[in-house]
Amino acid sequence: MDSTVAYTPPFVHEQPRERPTWGFAEGDELAPGRTVLRRIGGGRRYEALLVWDEHRLAVLVAKVLRPDHAQDPIALHDLRREATLLERLAHPVVVRGFGAHLEEAGAGRSRPLGDDSPPNEPAGRGSARFPHLVLEHLDGPTLDELLAQGGPLAIEQLLPLGLHVASALHYLAGEGIVHLDVKPSNIVMGGPPRLIDLSVARTLHHAAALRSPIGTDAFMAPEQCEPDGRLGPPADVFGLAATLYTALTGARPFPPCEDRWPQLTALPAPLPRRTPKALAAILTRGMAQDPASRPTARDFAVALEPLVAALPRRMTLGRRG
Repeated sequence: MDSTVAYTPPFVHEQPRERPTWGFAEGDELAPGRTVLRRIGGGRRYEALLVWDEHRLAVLVAKVLRPDHAQDPIALHDLRREATLLERLAHPVVVRGFGAHLEEAGAGRSRPLGDDSPPNEPAGRGSARFPHLVLEHLDGPTLDELLAQGGPLAIEQLLPLGLHVASALHYLAGEGIVHLDVKPSNIVMGGPPRLIDLSVARTLHHAAALRSPIGTDAFMAPEQCEPDGRLGPPADVFGLAATLYTALTGARPFPPCEDRWPQLTALPAPLPRRTPKALAAILTRGMAQDPASRPTARDFAVALEPLVAALPRRMTLGRRG
């Protein structure tokens, strides 16, 4: 009988610490016509706020740079790059963006919107007080949260999830973009699921120029750990395979060890014997160390299609109850 391992979120290498915050309260104005409802999360450089947008008469999410990054030219550049990429994208499984508020009205842009070269000067006086990116609000748990609450996904949930995300990655590759951070916490569950957070995404041209590690350790392809110009769509396929492995087993494919990146030298732990052979095969190929040996996102989707077609008609990708 297969044993079930309690799901543990990806480990980090630095101790959690309290980060600077703007201290927004309900009713505070983030920008003209945009009012804070509540805080919903955040990361090292950003706070995530639920906001009311008067122009759209809609509840949206604002990804706001923290006070210690609000005037940082690198952070502003990265936020602008994410907004630029989102402007190009339109796919049912990719989060929608509604622009960025980076300059005060009338200040103009000091850099072209599509310029992805690193900034070399401080942020100008025209920078917005609360620089932020505006995104659609997705009402659902992340895959990470779902696994923490209920353990591994049933195969009826896992297969359509994989098919949907593979379709999104195929689309991104066709648009010349790599996400570079496919993981359970960047997938919001629903019908369909949604791939979120393009904060480290790059165009293929700029991904090939990266020379430092990028992504989340437990879900990074080997070439993301030690970039040498080979970063491209296969890295996202690796992230998808590692994510589905985690969702299926409740454990990471490469358990934490003394090495920061065991995927550089180790093979993924064996899948449970109950795993359908076709699924096991595509997950194993998806986590191949050599990018050239991995399937494309399209191949991944094609492999999952007959498995999904054989499932009962009624299924859910959301919260189980």
